[in-house]
Amino acid sequence: MLSTTFVLLAALATVSKAALTRRVVCSDGNTVSNEACCALFPVLEDIQTNMFADDDCSDAAHTALRVAFHDAIGFSHSNPSMGTGADGSIFIFAETELDFDANLGIADAFNLEAPFIAKHNISVADFIQFSAAVSLTKCPGILRPTFMFGRVDATFSAPDGTVPEPFQTVDDILARMGDAGLTPAEVVALLASHSIAGADDVDPSISGLPFDSTPSVFDTQFFVETQLRGTLFPGTGGNQGEVESAVAGVLRLQSDSNLARDSATACLWQANVNNQALMASSFQQAFAKMQVLGQDVSKMVDCSEVIPVPPTLAASAAQAFFPPGLTHNDVEQACASTPFPNLPTAPGAQEVVPSIVQDPATNGACQDDGTDCTAQFTKQPA
Repeated sequence: MLSTTFVLLAALATVSKAALTRRVVCSDGNTVSNEACCALFPVLEDIQTNMFADDDCSDAAHTALRVAFHDAIGFSHSNPSMGTGADGSIFIFAETELDFDANLGIADAFNLEAPFIAKHNISVADFIQFSAAVSLTKCPGILRPTFMFGRVDATFSAPDGTVPEPFQTVDDILARMGDAGLTPAEVVALLASHSIAGADDVDPSISGLPFDSTPSVFDTQFFVETQLRGTLFPGTGGNQGEVESAVAGVLRLQSDSNLARDSATACLWQANVNNQALMASSFQQAFAKMQVLGQDVSKMVDCSEVIPVPPTLAASAAQAFFPPGLTHNDVEQACASTPFPNLPTAPGAQEVVPSIVQDPATNGACQDDGTDCTAQFTKQPA
């Protein structure tokens, strides 16, 4: 009798497993675990073909990634009036939120994404975060992002002050991020995004200034180069939130420089140097948490399988290095417990890192101060 019971239980477990893994066939032929995820394939095809048409880690990808953070961080555990997190408010209430100093340049993302949002029957909040997840897959070195589907759009705007600014102190930045639910380790992990990012609004003399010398690759160079002694500005210099960098053509944010040297974060920062696996996995987890700030995850669907697989970064490309002309002697050691890793110096003469070419699709009616931005997105029937 006992053996018969075990056989029955085993059979039931097999049936249950089969039921859990049964695939749903979407109308376009794609298969998913949950039918709700079918709605994302038309969006994916459209943005892959038209929004990220160049299919590399370029300005459009950087832009989509940046707005995802600026939208999601509008959340507070201590003050509900500070926004509902990853809720699309930065676009829905663009006339208000884009006028905040911290959101200068986010109009580029509005101009890029608004035409696509109007074409697809998903929430504005989901579109912003889905586009960001897809944008990451253009960059070698990224681990495949997860994606939860089913965000509820905002009904009111986030107030000014939710987005940390580069001239703020480390204590202020960590306090703001902590109030949103992110630990210092997660803050550092999220800043790995600066390895594939650039600034259009810090130095008005130059657009598309990268934050490290390899802005189209998600690698640890950002954590190396921010730890080197600053000696120059890529443009005119002297701008609020900017400090001297170590590499010609690279812009260094004051906040990045301070976080790399502050006792609260210096060792977390240095731990990423030449540790691609740590950087990639820490970012993947922190980014997933950021993408659902303020949302009820229990009411959302895991549609991670819709996200494309990113290109692989070769081991040789993941090897960190000192830029040409720089050595270990240029490191400003800040982590008190662990020495800075020994790295090779790249051969050749020092060169100026080129600015990131700006995508013309980021130009449009929406202005940096929020004027001429459309707050309503007309949806097509599902």
